[in-house]
Amino acid sequence: MDLRGKTALVTGGGTGIGAAITRRLVNDGAKVCIAGRRPQKLQETVASLPNGLVVACPGDVSNSEDIERIVATAMGIDGKLDILVNNAAIEAMGPVTALDPFDWQQALDINLTGPFMLMKKVIPHMIESGGGSIINISSLGGIRCLPGMPAYCTTKAALIMLTKQVAMDYGPQKIRCNAICPGGTRTEMNKNLVTPIAEKLGTDIEGGYKYFTKNVPLRRAAQPDEIAGLCSYLASDDSGFMTGSELLIDGGAAVVDLQGAALGEMLGG
Repeated sequence: MDLRGKTALVTGGGTGIGAAITRRLVNDGAKVCIAGRRPQKLQETVASLPNGLVVACPGDVSNSEDIERIVATAMGIDGKLDILVNNAAIEAMGPVTALDPFDWQQALDINLTGPFMLMKKVIPHMIESGGGSIINISSLGGIRCLPGMPAYCTTKAALIMLTKQVAMDYGPQKIRCNAICPGGTRTEMNKNLVTPIAEKLGTDIEGGYKYFTKNVPLRRAAQPDEIAGLCSYLASDDSGFMTGSELLIDGGAAVVDLQGAALGEMLGG
């Protein structure tokens, strides 16, 4: 993709999918501001890329003062923002009766209110400069339920609807807004989910992933760079007529009928 001359802001840009998105945007020609709650991780990402193309701004997207500072830092690169990637997110484990209300609220604040506040702040700048592309990183968990993760799934589902609302309301001002819905992706966050599976099976992490993806048609988890490639497309002019979309990148996981998969496994399919 050709992103030369474009400036981007990526939240959660120091690790996992966010770091992969940052690398891809830079490689495709963009200048990028990355934000996140762990300054060391942000600096590691900055140091891994060509000097002067990435700036880091530590901050928490659930904090309004931090959002002001993050957007100001991004705008300070070239005086405009063409691309916003709302990637920062947390998981909150436990079914409804066991979930701590604090964890529920934190998931809402980071996974949903954070993107809302960033879009509220960034969209006027995009309108002023003639348009822009917003990419919200949702999840397969925003479309399908994950056991014991109501906070994560609910916030990711709401982010998809917020994406569609922004696409409708600001399309006339040339603001595009799309959501990417990754399935299992080999990040630190995902590894924390798979590790207990591996331990229960008495195997290593690769054995855990083999079990975790046994009913996924492609029989594997995604690599962060694969999510980043789709993000770069949505950020580029090549996707200029795409807005309000929710794009699954899940190895086919969403098409699987669980009862059918169990039957196929039993019959050796």
